[in-house]
Amino acid sequence: MNIIKKNNYYYLKYSIKKNGKTITKEKYLGNKIPKNIDKIKEEFYREVNKELFEKLEKIKENFQKEWSKTPDSAKKRELEEISIAFTYNTNAIEGSTITLYETREILQHNFAPNKSLNDIEETKRHAKIFLNVLKEYKPITKKLLLQWHKEIFIESKEDIAGVFRTYLVRVGNYIAPHEDDIISYLNQMIKYIKDSKIHPVELAGRMHYVFEKIHPFGDGNGRIGRMLMNYILWHNGYPMVIVEKKTRKSYYKALTKEEQNFTNYFIKKYLKIHEKRYL
Repeated sequence: MNIIKKNNYYYLKYSIKKNGKTITKEKYLGNKIPKNIDKIKEEFYREVNKELFEKLEKIKENFQKEWSKTPDSAKKRELEEISIAFTYNTNAIEGSTITLYETREILQHNFAPNKSLNDIEETKRHAKIFLNVLKEYKPITKKLLLQWHKEIFIESKEDIAGVFRTYLVRVGNYIAPHEDDIISYLNQMIKYIKDSKIHPVELAGRMHYVFEKIHPFGDGNGRIGRMLMNYILWHNGYPMVIVEKKTRKSYYKALTKEEQNFTNYFIKKYLKIHEKRYL
């Protein structure tokens, strides 16, 4: 989505592909760029992608039908399988060498492979907290994010577990906000979540992006960010999404773009993963 200027007037320009053709939509802004341009961009995005959001609703509808017919014992097994896959992939993206098979052995049979004790401990704790956060919804707060972080890293990274960073961090070429600004940015993010009227899948993608840009912890931001993403999806009645290790390159590339670009990437990815639920 771009802002263009024609004859001293500004427009939003957005291109979408439909049936193999590129369709361009424009929205008039006036002779000045409005102060609430970010909100206008979000609304325009939903306006031109109406069919896309209808598919998301179909996914929720069919998922809820499937889930309501699933026996409790089968639900428990399914969530355990999701927990294994999510824990493996989210840790692997961050550099863990524990394989999917080893993750399953650790979580189901308490088997410790010949791998880093820290990696093994984080695997156990991540899976446990992931299953716990699905059981009960609590309003998203700084305290809740700190709790998740502490429970995952208290054994492996005790010095940074459950505390916001007090130092500068760099991720590749990206320099995260100054440590003095973390609380302010998190407060803005939490207020946005609380007041948001946007679609839950869009919200999950946007807030994952925003959280990663704030990068409030010394380590574990990706894992907490992907936990937050699925927390929003699950407690709004939508099936979750696992960012797989094999898609790490495209995922990281999308995170280097602007928020709207990442949101586009995330929703398209979500539709692809849950394609069978809307076709």
